[in-house]
Amino acid sequence: MNLYLRYFDKETLVTNVDDAIDFLGSIAEIGMNPVLEADIRDYVNSDVFYPKRYKIRPRVYFIIIKTDAATMQDFKEKRAVHVNAETGERERSASPVILRLNEERDGWYEGSIDFKRVLLVPGTGKYQYRDAHFVAQLKARSGLDCYNRIVEHLRQRVDERSQFPSAKGKNFKFHYLGAAKPIAE
Repeated sequence: MNLYLRYFDKETLVTNVDDAIDFLGSIAEIGMNPVLEADIRDYVNSDVFYPKRYKIRPRVYFIIIKTDAATMQDFKEKRAVHVNAETGERERSASPVILRLNEERDGWYEGSIDFKRVLLVPGTGKYQYRDAHFVAQLKARSGLDCYNRIVEHLRQRVDERSQFPSAKGKNFKFHYLGAAKPIAE
């Protein structure tokens, strides 16, 4: 596993954490110290594959990304993929939110959505956006199916200019309540 580091226009791809710390230590503005060094080592040794961003001062950061890219060109062209430890196959990692959304489990779901609803202001006759919260319990095949059914229901009942968030965002939440019982005849 290699590490990509960037601070403004200074960037590098290194093969180990010591080279990464040497690179960061060569940049005076970062101010490498034992606490920062220990945190970087912890991040590199962890199983987390998300990029790590470190704040230097307000609105100024450097970033570290774990990658399987062998060269800077491979990294820039996004040719690096993670190797699945169980199967040994190379694959692009998907976000956990997307995996949960697409997981097929027939049954009952409770979904909640925060969206922007267009409402008429009675005194002025003008329309404005208002935050709205909607919760429903329904039968669905997956989290994404739950989202689609809720949005379809709301589109039939609210102004067409209302705005709905992405299913992958923080404004939609769902949880599986359990399997639907078959109807006995």
